[in-house]
Amino acid sequence: MSDSSASTSCIMYLIRHGATENNLKKPAVLQGKGLNGPLSPTGIEQAQQTALFLADHPISAIYSSPMLRAMQTAAAIASQHTGMKIAQVPSIIEVDVGHWEGRDWGDIQTNDPEEYAQHMSDPSKFPYPGGESMQQVQQRCVPELLRILNENTGHIVVTAHNVVNRSMVAHLLNSPLKQARQIRQDNCGINVIRRKGDRVELMTVNSVFHLG
Repeated sequence: MSDSSASTSCIMYLIRHGATENNLKKPAVLQGKGLNGPLSPTGIEQAQQTALFLADHPISAIYSSPMLRAMQTAAAIASQHTGMKIAQVPSIIEVDVGHWEGRDWGDIQTNDPEEYAQHMSDPSKFPYPGGESMQQVQQRCVPELLRILNENTGHIVVTAHNVVNRSMVAHLLNSPLKQARQIRQDNCGINVIRRKGDRVELMTVNSVFHLG
């Protein structure tokens, strides 16, 4: 890459946070933006593995959702880059899951079958009851992530959340939000997004090779 193209390009590593205890439960417990617990021991290990993987990358900036699990993941990555600070981005906080906060998917399917079926059929049209739809998440997150991408050059990190990352990936794939739940986002999975001039491309989705 020439100096001129490098000066107008940016690589964003869009990363889901490491696992919390709620993520690891079977079935998983919905956290959304309301439950702000820390990473589990497994999540801490995932964050450390991600940090080591990115240690040799020339990271110039790190952004994060202000939620604890995302900030802890960002802090692990920042620890490998001297003097690196983390910029909090409130608009990429996780989806509001409304009345389903703190409940697991099995309980929801059993006790709220109609709302569950509607949401699963089209999360862009049928929001989490009392919370946000996928479309609302995309409307608040994608412009901010694109702004960050446009305002930076070099390599940057953004630590965010499952639904947030799905909304961005769906946008870049031009994929219907109705199908967004099919976009897998593992804990500490890395999506690589490249801006070159005015062109933005999704290069890699949910890479987890660094997690062994």
